[in-house]
Amino acid sequence: MSKTIAVSNEKGGVAKTTTTLSLGAALAELGNRVLLIDLDAQANLTLSVGFEPGEAELTSSHVMLDNTPISTVCRKTEIEKLDLIPSSSRIETLEQFLPVRTNYTTILQRAIKTTPALPYEYIILDCPPALGAVTRNALSAADLLLIPTQAEYFSAYALRNMMSLIRRTREVDNPNLAYRILVTMMDKRNKTHKNIHEQLRATFGSGVLSTVIELDTKLRESPIAGIPITHYKSGARGSIQYRILAQEIMQYVQETENKQAA
Repeated sequence: MSKTIAVSNEKGGVAKTTTTLSLGAALAELGNRVLLIDLDAQANLTLSVGFEPGEAELTSSHVMLDNTPISTVCRKTEIEKLDLIPSSSRIETLEQFLPVRTNYTTILQRAIKTTPALPYEYIILDCPPALGAVTRNALSAADLLLIPTQAEYFSAYALRNMMSLIRRTREVDNPNLAYRILVTMMDKRNKTHKNIHEQLRATFGSGVLSTVIELDTKLRESPIAGIPITHYKSGARGSIQYRILAQEIMQYVQETENKQAA
């Protein structure tokens, strides 16, 4: 059964898309079949795997607006075991049209659950930098919310709104939604970064992942090449750290399944 991970933060520029792509590629490298779903109108994830936004006949907006089956929208990438549902600017219309529908916050959840035998161990949702209808759908569909966060004041402050949305989602649509905070773009030489990282750990405890993603220029270069960091520069610091993240996520999923089975 697929595990769905939403990657979201209201704050832009915190490496949401980089994390979606790099984590997905690292999970695929470890033998998992992974589906990435681009839910952002900017379509940066789509571009990052070498597809031209607007080129695809079917996109994530068709899944949510037109009830197009997920299995007919998936596209293979050049990375083995890694598939994509692309996005386009059309997804912007979802913020206007979804809220007039009944139970609109669970459209994506139902689309995933009602698609028989999806051949993926992990489905990863790349969310827009906003907490509107699209992000609410992603959180309702997710088993785990991954929140990339810089160790900087404004990024950490934005977590307040994320926590409010998590509570609302648990109350209304998805009582089992879990979350983990991933510190990204970390400069360990920067005293402010270190202090905020420590404050996040003190505040959220086990809600902060052990893995930290440090600054790495190769992470900025890999989307230009249209391939994940793990394939662009396999030995780069970013590649290694996202592989460690993938292992931590897999361990979390296994422990959660064991608890549920007990």
